[in-house]
Amino acid sequence: MEFQLEYAREVLQTTPAVLNTMLRGLSEVWILTDEGAETWSPFDVIGHLIHGEETDWIPRLKTILEHGESRPFEPFDRVAFFEKSKGKTLNELLDTFAALRAKNLQTLEGLHLKPNDFALKGTHPAFGAVTLRQLLATWVVHDLGHIRQIARTMAKQYTEEVGPWKAYLSILSE
Repeated sequence: MEFQLEYAREVLQTTPAVLNTMLRGLSEVWILTDEGAETWSPFDVIGHLIHGEETDWIPRLKTILEHGESRPFEPFDRVAFFEKSKGKTLNELLDTFAALRAKNLQTLEGLHLKPNDFALKGTHPAFGAVTLRQLLATWVVHDLGHIRQIARTMAKQYTEEVGPWKAYLSILSE
């Protein structure tokens, strides 16, 4: 599918509600468990998504619009959220994520991007030249990937409990 902002917005708008429905009210055994060393729990993923809302998507979009390729994006610290999430509840994180996403979508809407804006380029610290279209498409896929990650992490908690059905549950072998 070719990138279109209206379709991207559909996913970006619904992600907070999807995660809220998946996670709010669940026991800690579901939200704090991970897949092993150097993996993230659902709680961690929400913290990561919040950090992205604060420091990644809209700031990088604005860098492209204001500076083009002349100023590289600030590097994204993929684990900064660990410290910021300490002492918070999952419900607090879900509420924060929903509020930040709504604000960012409002900002995106207020930019009144035109079709030719999507070809504008910025400079990623690792990849070099990237387009605004690629940045926005990545935002969508990033959301979907983390929804999948949360579902996979939760499903794997019952890997042994499903018995022989494991052969039919591909999520358990990812």
